[in-house]
Amino acid sequence: MTRFHKIGFRAAQGAEAQDALRQLSATYPHVPPAEADVVVALGGDGFMLETLHACIDHPVPIYGMNLGTVGFLLNDYQADCLQENLEQALAVPLQPLRMRALRCDGKEEHGLGINEVSMFRQTHQAARLSITIDGVERLPELVCDGVLVATPAGSTAYNLSAHGPILPTGANLLALTPISAFRPRRWRGALLPSKTRFCFKAIDPIKRPVSAVADSTEIRDVVEVEVWVDPDITLTLLFDPAHNLEERILNEQFVP
Repeated sequence: MTRFHKIGFRAAQGAEAQDALRQLSATYPHVPPAEADVVVALGGDGFMLETLHACIDHPVPIYGMNLGTVGFLLNDYQADCLQENLEQALAVPLQPLRMRALRCDGKEEHGLGINEVSMFRQTHQAARLSITIDGVERLPELVCDGVLVATPAGSTAYNLSAHGPILPTGANLLALTPISAFRPRRWRGALLPSKTRFCFKAIDPIKRPVSAVADSTEIRDVVEVEVWVDPDITLTLLFDPAHNLEERILNEQFVP
């Protein structure tokens, strides 16, 4: 039985991705992504994140083929066996982080982070933040360049660059990772259950302004940010059996 009947293509603007789009469009019957029951994304990890966000209101499985740099969330590009690869692909569910940010002017704004939600200093001065976990203040003051909450899918991205832990997709954990912490110097972050609700408050936000970022959505001059996994949204990535996400995350932990 055919698993997917209607393929939709999305491609990054780079020349290689656009060439692949023309080749695949001429080879395989396809429909607009909004009408598809599977979307094939052509590009890099950044474009895959863009595609995931674009498909939130039309949550079909997404199969990415790498035409970018790293391609951690994508499969190798293979034009001649796409249909077979789609039929054999393994599904990996992802649930994004919901961000609620309260600005200094009293406005409330929201965002979704598939990789992470971060808070950053906006000026040359370090940020001063308090961290509350499930209603209990765990860290009264963190002086830092920032702090982030990463999902397993995002744990090998910016979180890893900030020396945060790599999380297996089935671990039901989130990584809370400081970015260049000055005080307390020895705090390296924490691992929390995926049901955790985080609250970050900016201390002295006028003198030390802070921005909040959920993937590519940036909200500036925030005073308070809440972060939690949104249980009402589930996104699905498709991976070739030999290169599934769980295996990539496992391999990443043994890179010298």
